[in-house]
Amino acid sequence: MTEVNKRQNILEEIERANTAIKSATLLFSHGLLNDAVSRLYYFVLYNIRALLLTKGIEAKSHEGALRLLGLHFIKEGIFEPKLSHIFSKLMKYREEADYNPSYIFTEEDFIEFKQEAEELADKIKRYLEKSGKWEMGN
Repeated sequence: MTEVNKRQNILEEIERANTAIKSATLLFSHGLLNDAVSRLYYFVLYNIRALLLTKGIEAKSHEGALRLLGLHFIKEGIFEPKLSHIFSKLMKYREEADYNPSYIFTEEDFIEFKQEAEELADKIKRYLEKSGKWEMGN
């Protein structure tokens, strides 16, 4: 992967993340909480995929993204473990939202999850900027 490809792929993942958070917010505003929670998870996943690309790493699965985050960013001390805990929690809740029709999320759940997801995304974007792989104006 060339540096140009890496930057382009990072930009595409951030764009996908931006679309996912807009979708989550829209779904929430229409009372579709399970779908909103699911889109929040993808917002986080796309941000993490962008982060992994800074090291030329591409996850092959959702679980792989979590494992690679831990190995290359948490274990190395670049990010605190809370980052992977947020991702892991949203991964679990996305599965509940998508596959368990009896699982009920509240508006308060979504608001809490969204706040955590946005904090995670902000940390990732600051890292991307600092590493020179992405600029906030993009």
